[in-house]
Amino acid sequence: MSFWQRALRKPDLAQTLQADHQLARTLTTRDLIALGIGAVIGTGIFILPGTVAATTSGPGITLAFLLAAVVCSLAAMCYAEFASALPVAGSAYAYGNIVFGQLFGWIIGWALILEYMLAVAAVSTSFAAYFRSLLAGFSLTLPQAISGSFAPAQGRYVDLIAVVVVLVIGLLLSRGLSTSMTINRLMVGVKLLIIALFVFVGCFYVRPTNWQPYLPFGAKGILAGASLVFFAYLGFDAVSASAPEVKDPQKTLPRGIIGTLIIATVLYMLVAIVLTGMVPYTKLNVADPVAFALNLIHQPKLAGVISIGALAGMFTMMMTMIYSSSRLVYAIGRDGLLPPSFGRVVHHLPNHALWTVTVIIAVLGGLVPLTQLVNLVNIGTLIAFAFVSIGIIPLRRHKQIENTGFKVPGYPVVPILSFLFCLLLMSQLPLETWLMSLIWFGIGLVIYFSYGFWH
Repeated sequence: MSFWQRALRKPDLAQTLQADHQLARTLTTRDLIALGIGAVIGTGIFILPGTVAATTSGPGITLAFLLAAVVCSLAAMCYAEFASALPVAGSAYAYGNIVFGQLFGWIIGWALILEYMLAVAAVSTSFAAYFRSLLAGFSLTLPQAISGSFAPAQGRYVDLIAVVVVLVIGLLLSRGLSTSMTINRLMVGVKLLIIALFVFVGCFYVRPTNWQPYLPFGAKGILAGASLVFFAYLGFDAVSASAPEVKDPQKTLPRGIIGTLIIATVLYMLVAIVLTGMVPYTKLNVADPVAFALNLIHQPKLAGVISIGALAGMFTMMMTMIYSSSRLVYAIGRDGLLPPSFGRVVHHLPNHALWTVTVIIAVLGGLVPLTQLVNLVNIGTLIAFAFVSIGIIPLRRHKQIENTGFKVPGYPVVPILSFLFCLLLMSQLPLETWLMSLIWFGIGLVIYFSYGFWH
């Protein structure tokens, strides 16, 4: 077998479809939508509608969210078809491995590891900051030494809350999916209740004059706003990582992915409509526009409740992403591209992969300043989206894959459009992000050619 034949070989399809039989199928459509909403609706819903309206789109931010959702739905439909045709662990990594070959599967998987781990680590530090401010409201403070990332010159050594919340989530997930999903549904319920409360109360303070002019920045403002809020929808792809633990995956997975996107779009648009109706858009360029609007209408207690919603949002996002990244690492280990211990299943759960992921994220969140690295999350996501989108074409041509479930409408135009849009968004990312991603993928290729290539 030549070098390229070995690098581009594809796994045995029947063997891959049977590889995850040790995982218990317990998840329903409701669980998947809770996972998806948990990942997609985080603190961004309390911030983006205000700041993007103030700087880019005006009250027309609602159209920007709608346009971003339409574009995002192109990739979502591609994910839904793959999930229906190939209900296996590993999400985009597994899809790329099967239709493009091992090397491309590894590149996609390495991009997703970057996306998931950095996203959770960054959110854990935000969670810690919110939690400390909540404690401050009760006149409680933590010692400086355990209140931030490693910076001895400033007297900080570890962000203890960031470490603890990640370890707690890892512990919950290691106890089984039924317990984890119950807690996840509860947290998502709290978050949705708080969003509904804001929309309900805010409706009584809406002044239609605040929506005029509706498009102060013109059509260009809507397009620019859509490119900014597009990243607010990222996370729905994590739903497909649960494939081997889902009941009736051919129907349930597409419903979970597309249902997540529809519900998230409605929630973002409702918050944007009410927020820009309560306060003139020019005043919303603040760090916490929803809390700012509630304080403006003399509802400080409700503004405090929003902080609880933000904490719940971050908790569910971290739970979904840690779950998804553990299934991704499990799938890569199962296929031999990482040591086989990662692919081991104990009591129907891949706990070796789960605890490896959890500890790495806890270390990153507790010790490493991540502000410069967050853009890498976007490039990792877009690379996966691009491969999944264009991968629909070889998927349809694969003679061994019979998909009787969901199929992307408008084939092949929709997958090609989705692929091109991903490339367009990647071209907008700063040069620094591209340089850091090249270093990351360079490390990934060294690991692949020194281990995965031979195993």
